[in-house]
Amino acid sequence: MANDPLSLDEAGEWAGLWWLPDDPDERIPGILRYDAEEGLSLSLIGAFEDRIMSKPAPGMTVFQEGTRTWKVIHGAAEQREVTLLDCVPTGGKRTMFARVKSPDKQTVIASIAIIGAHLKGEEDAAFSAAEISVEDLGYWAASSVFEGFHGAPDGRLDGTGQISVKPVDAQSVVVDGTEYRLVHTYTLPSLDQRKGETVGRMTDKVSVRVAPSEPLSLSAALKAASLIQDLIALATHCAAGVIWLRLEVAGTESALPDGKSLPPRRADVLYSPAALGKHDAKAVDHRRLFFTCDSLPFEEVLPRWCEAHGRLQAATNMILGLRYAPALFVENNLLTAVGAAEVLHRGLRIDEKPFPKAEFTTMREAMLAQVPDEYRDKFKGAIRNDPTLRDRLHALVERPDREAIAFLVPDVDYWARRTTWARNDLTHEGRTSNHSFEELLAVVEVTTAVVILNLLHELGLPAERQREIVQQHPQLRATSRTAREWLMAPGFDS
Repeated sequence: MANDPLSLDEAGEWAGLWWLPDDPDERIPGILRYDAEEGLSLSLIGAFEDRIMSKPAPGMTVFQEGTRTWKVIHGAAEQREVTLLDCVPTGGKRTMFARVKSPDKQTVIASIAIIGAHLKGEEDAAFSAAEISVEDLGYWAASSVFEGFHGAPDGRLDGTGQISVKPVDAQSVVVDGTEYRLVHTYTLPSLDQRKGETVGRMTDKVSVRVAPSEPLSLSAALKAASLIQDLIALATHCAAGVIWLRLEVAGTESALPDGKSLPPRRADVLYSPAALGKHDAKAVDHRRLFFTCDSLPFEEVLPRWCEAHGRLQAATNMILGLRYAPALFVENNLLTAVGAAEVLHRGLRIDEKPFPKAEFTTMREAMLAQVPDEYRDKFKGAIRNDPTLRDRLHALVERPDREAIAFLVPDVDYWARRTTWARNDLTHEGRTSNHSFEELLAVVEVTTAVVILNLLHELGLPAERQREIVQQHPQLRATSRTAREWLMAPGFDS
């Protein structure tokens, strides 16, 4: 449909006129092209001045090294306003000394395109709301406008059936003045007549609408998209790509003569998210979902996630990084998984100092008194009253459900010791000769699972659901088997 959002996995092009905001009268024709792999490219018939020049004296122009770039380029294409951000010229052809005069050519690469609005920049608060579609969002929402059944009198299928459309109750919540709402955009039944078949068609697209109390900028909208993307990635335990991002332009609402209101003008954002969504790909296997809005209602999980996402973002990013772009070498994944555990422990603000503050101060002063003056500052910096990695790992397993942890990590002490040993060997000696490749893989998987279980616990996932996950989720079941094979001390009685 013409009013459908622009999907990030579909190519497109817009022919129009383009200009720099500080020189709107000089307009250059060109075509903007978007491709999911190649990104945004503007091909101009003409050129913006990209040479860096100075005039040290009247009548003298000096051309300096380098090329000019532009924060913003505006355009008018296909009857829509267009803004291009972070634009860099990458090639072109000038014909000022050619035998036959012809137009210059220039190619400009942009990082972001807003199709439907003119902006001053990323921080221009020009929008009233953002709407985001992410892979598997509909599955996670656990709601649909569709209802269907097969006719089966007396328990036997009779070849009849029905699919009907019924609007669902709205799910929304306000967090710090911003409303988050699950939106179902659906079509009524239609028949598609083809040469060899007839196809009945209905669609239900689920998105999240984010509407703050004050106008928001593109930068804020991108952060909102990341917030929703990370939540779905955590819930599904796999990379969740952004399918589209659409913005509502503030102040563009209008009313018809009969009093009915028209919706605000919308603008589509084309950019490269952390993971690109495919709008027609099959949904994730339901067995791999950690939770849906059935087990954690939308109105409960969104406020908790908004609070936890900022506080625990470093750990979340590191764990999700293992899903979006896992490293080819186990050592990299080891540092990422263990690092996520450490920063998570700090983010949870677990106040576990090895020594009481007063006693530690006394001990440190006594030790420093024995150190020569020239080494005292360095020695003082090495003495810290912080828990060790092993302490942090032990503290993390104390937070989620005990039965879930016992199933996932039967021998907690052995796992914590081997994980600490592996990390220290790698960072201090540059190798992990005391661990086999298989044991390192086990350390990565188990540590990652412990971090994930802590994040789910922080979101309020019930203990019963935590147990179901570690016992039924295919990957966590495999992780538990790996822990029993590689991370249990000889003779340990589980």
